[in-house]
Amino acid sequence: APRAEGGGAEAQRARGGGGGLVDASVWLVGTGPGDPELLTLKALRLMQTADIVLYDRLVSPEILQMVHAGARMVYVGKASGQHTRTQEEIHTLLGHFAASGQTIVRLKGGDPFVFGRGGEEMEYLAARGLEINCVPGVTAAAGICAALGIPQTHRGVATSVRFLTGHTRADGDSPAELAARHADPDTTTCVYMGLQTLPEVVSAMVGSGLGADTPAVAVERGTTPQQRTVFSTLGELPERVASAELQSPTLVVVGNVVALSPLWARWCENGDQGVVEALGAAATLPGTPFKPVKYDAGKRAPREGHSPSPSA
Repeated sequence: APRAEGGGAEAQRARGGGGGLVDASVWLVGTGPGDPELLTLKALRLMQTADIVLYDRLVSPEILQMVHAGARMVYVGKASGQHTRTQEEIHTLLGHFAASGQTIVRLKGGDPFVFGRGGEEMEYLAARGLEINCVPGVTAAAGICAALGIPQTHRGVATSVRFLTGHTRADGDSPAELAARHADPDTTTCVYMGLQTLPEVVSAMVGSGLGADTPAVAVERGTTPQQRTVFSTLGELPERVASAELQSPTLVVVGNVVALSPLWARWCENGDQGVVEALGAAATLPGTPFKPVKYDAGKRAPREGHSPSPSA
């Protein structure tokens, strides 16, 4: 399928300038939770000037359409038990492509340095003398909470927020141990990649004194048109998530701030068994369908481009 027009490093050199994009060989670029309108301008500019783009499973098709048509696209996605490449193979690919002198963009869902293993890729390349830069992305917890109207902190309700992973290394603390250690009624807890271990995590949090009636929400593919949302009390969350058959990627948010979402009140009133089906909440402004844009570094503002068809 066609993608946005643009050009790689050679085209960038021909145009001149570019804000140093050609000087660095590898860029780790966060694409946010899925809504293409949450991309940074820098991410968009790199996507439309890179020679080679390595992308993972969490980068949405709408965002991939915004990569210029001349870029070489390399899929390196990973899901639980289904890895097209090991992390070590991804490191090797990055090093191989970077040594070619071309501009490499490594697209990652969310933010590269929040459970994105961006730090490992940075260490690998830096140890080989390769220059690397990172472009932050809106991490899933920030994007999804904003879309649902959930403040991560709120005076008198939550004084801190904590990000936990539901998938840890075999030689590290289990997700349940981490959850038990950090269960706190004054803290908003956001659990990434937590579907498989959700029953154990919830049991550990309740067992550590967090009330079973604490508001909670699980969100599949947040901020995208495929978003599915399950509101629940903490104690009933695993059963409701299983009943709704949520799939990865799903973010879990636990804390009293969840009750501040307008959707929480709607769920409490409607008794809809905790499932709210919705378009990606903040996917587009009302009455303004999203259109991919082409960013021209020589202009003051983005300009519209053609709207490509979905990628195969």
